Amino acid sequence: MSKKIRVVIIGALGFDFHLYNTYFRKNEDYEVVAFTYASEQNVGTTEEEERKYPPKLAGTQYPKGIPMVPEYRLIETIKKYNADEVVFAYSDVSHDELMHKGSRALAAGANYRLISPKHSMIKSTKPVVSIVAVRTGCGKSQVSRATYRYLVSKGYKVVAIREPMPYGDLIEQEVMRFSTYEDLDKYKCTIEEREEYEPYIEQGLVIYSGVDYEKIVREAEKEADVIVFDGGNNEISFYIPDLQFVVVDPLRPGHENKFHPGEVNARTASAYVINKMNSAKPEDVKFVEKNLDELNPDAVRIYTNSVVTIDKPEEVKGKRAVVVEDGPTLTHGNMATGAGYVAAKENNCIIVDPKPHVVGTMAKVFKEFPQITEIVPAMGYNDEQIRDMETTLNNIDADIIIDGSPIDLAKLVKVNKPIFRTYYDIEQFGDSVTIEDLLDKFIEKHLKK
Repeated sequence: MSKKIRVVIIGALGFDFHLYNTYFRKNEDYEVVAFTYASEQNVGTTEEEERKYPPKLAGTQYPKGIPMVPEYRLIETIKKYNADEVVFAYSDVSHDELMHKGSRALAAGANYRLISPKHSMIKSTKPVVSIVAVRTGCGKSQVSRATYRYLVSKGYKVVAIREPMPYGDLIEQEVMRFSTYEDLDKYKCTIEEREEYEPYIEQGLVIYSGVDYEKIVREAEKEADVIVFDGGNNEISFYIPDLQFVVVDPLRPGHENKFHPGEVNARTASAYVINKMNSAKPEDVKFVEKNLDELNPDAVRIYTNSVVTIDKPEEVKGKRAVVVEDGPTLTHGNMATGAGYVAAKENNCIIVDPKPHVVGTMAKVFKEFPQITEIVPAMGYNDEQIRDMETTLNNIDADIIIDGSPIDLAKLVKVNKPIFRTYYDIEQFGDSVTIEDLLDKFIEKHLKK
């Protein structure tokens, strides 16, 4: 019997699990000796904490489970286990950073690999529409919800599946179904998880997530005519798509071919959704279009606006406001502002500088991500982060809080000033082909009996 190839998977508590489950778990040529997790993608994860991918999920070849260690210990881990290969398996990483990680692995004596999506995509028994992106924060979930609503309006039973973010008990979170607010409490969801699931629940929609995406899709298929995959960050689809929308952000021109695996998505798109046209500069849109021509000239182009609205605008206008935004979009998404900032500006608010008032873990976030200057990121990977965010918001001398995160922040923090929520959705821009046009063709091909 030949010696097994010893593998370390570089991950971020998401796609790494999926890749392991689909490619490595039953593969007797390999022994996965460890996962690493990226603290920059999971801000607030205890860096010294060593967890395990549990034996129940790891399979019969791993009766003791698989160690999970912080990524800064990669070289140490390669040497400790005499690893032969390092496999990269997470998203929203620049090509430069991707290869810097590769150089560390090679210098430590291990080969460095990426594995093609054809080895990790699962075939569903139901038609699949995948919505992915070139970066996090492009407006992917807006497109997903619009797709879901349109298919429902045509009389089809639709279930969404979201890329994983299981930060708690992995066995309890192996297969999760969300349709009520009580489900969020049942699975002890962090703010980051709530930001993805709550907008679906508010619209009466059903969404699954978890750890084992083979089991998840088989459960979803029991109640669905069609599956909508809503990818996290700029992750690739976990399922073989029959139609793939790739959302592009002209506010970050050039990112469509500089981040992994966003460029993979761009090269495999059925259609590009070029979003935020109402905020983008024409020259930036042209630059993006040129890059898309080189990446995938056959993909259809759809143009949309990202439309922001706010509760009770008459009570917001001209007020001194502290703005809260979606955390991941600002941190590893590299954005400085979001929907809340747009709403504040549109309503002539005076945006109060939060920096002198940040405390604890929130101060650490501001230090680690210097592009964040005028707003407060909604951070809540753990109770300490939620408390520090609450204290920070209460410390700031302002009239109101504008909540630009996708969740109802008032459900999670107790603050000394009123919170006004923003909402964002998409609308068609210009006379281009529409999302609905392509969905009609999808229905005709895959759903008409």
